[in-house]
Amino acid sequence: MFPLVILRTFPPMGVYETLFRFADATDTYMGDAGTHPWAQGFPVTTPVPGGPELPDSIAISAADRMYPKADGQPPLRAAIAAYYNEFYDAGISEDHVAVFAGGRPAIFAILVFLLEDVKVCVEETEYTPYYDLLRVLGRDYVLIPSHQENRFRPTLADHPVGDRTLLVKSNPCNPTGVATVGGELKQLVDHYSQPGHGALIDEAYEFYGDPGPESALRYIEDIDATDLFVVGAATKGLQVPGMRVGWVVAAKQHIEIFRNYSSFGMGGVSRASQLYVTELLQLDRVRQARAAIAAFYTEQRRRYGEGLSRLGLELYTGTGGFYHWARLPGDVTGDAFNERLFEHRAGILPGRLCDMARRGDDGPLGGMIRFSFGPLGPESFGDDMAILARCV
Repeated sequence: MFPLVILRTFPPMGVYETLFRFADATDTYMGDAGTHPWAQGFPVTTPVPGGPELPDSIAISAADRMYPKADGQPPLRAAIAAYYNEFYDAGISEDHVAVFAGGRPAIFAILVFLLEDVKVCVEETEYTPYYDLLRVLGRDYVLIPSHQENRFRPTLADHPVGDRTLLVKSNPCNPTGVATVGGELKQLVDHYSQPGHGALIDEAYEFYGDPGPESALRYIEDIDATDLFVVGAATKGLQVPGMRVGWVVAAKQHIEIFRNYSSFGMGGVSRASQLYVTELLQLDRVRQARAAIAAFYTEQRRRYGEGLSRLGLELYTGTGGFYHWARLPGDVTGDAFNERLFEHRAGILPGRLCDMARRGDDGPLGGMIRFSFGPLGPESFGDDMAILARCV
């Protein structure tokens, strides 16, 4: 075969590495009927108990078949602003919102335009695509200690000192579920609101907190006076990962940059998807969704946590997200555990793929796993525990 060398090669993101390994081992795609998708980060896409219905259709007009606006359709941007103003008293307008085709493209846009002299800092244990994005963009970064010794709960005292710093952080953290909330979140916001500092706060799992949702926008006094970027998406809390709609809330100056970027680099986001998500953000509906998602997944977190603990796994999970972050008993690595699970058409995310230093199976996260209960209904618990018991 003729060697194709015109493009640089790049491996898949960590979750997809696991999905592809699963497909090779089982000839099925994780998430298909009969599989146990404990490696995947998606929620149930049917109503949860007490939650609102999800629309089955939307009406499309001739205007909706036209090109979308570069920074997002005004009704969706207004709905996003209204949401944050209603629940967090954010004091923003639609001019503080840019719409993207999911959360990851929004994060990419922030990092691609980051000035070269800004130092990136990120927790040692974090969301797997951060590693890939920073690597492909050639950005060095400083690690904030987040490991077994501090139970994956760094404080502001662990952050680097100095000017011209951008924090990149998921909150609640993916994979650990550790949530920075209340006074601790306010301190973080105040620190990174200072001149010369900035933060990208990825709130994909905002709805999944116990006792309820939280956002950095509650504590930002004047977003136009900061280099803070709050990233959200319809993927998790609104239960529609397939719509591929995300957004950034930031200073108007930054939103203008994202609009200009979209004009040549993205071309806007599907108008049909934007129409659908605008409907999901109706305030009465989203109020119901926030309460139902938090309640349902808090119970799932408790239930699966007790089950995993009974099997001898050591849990480090926080109070947010829909993952359990755990250490396997003995010297078993996440990859070795997956080899056992694949025989049962199941799989987890090996902890090494959440290591921002990528130290492999021999590193401090080699024996850790991220177990996702996001896609699981209550009825799957018994079968899940039986498979896990055989493999542990």
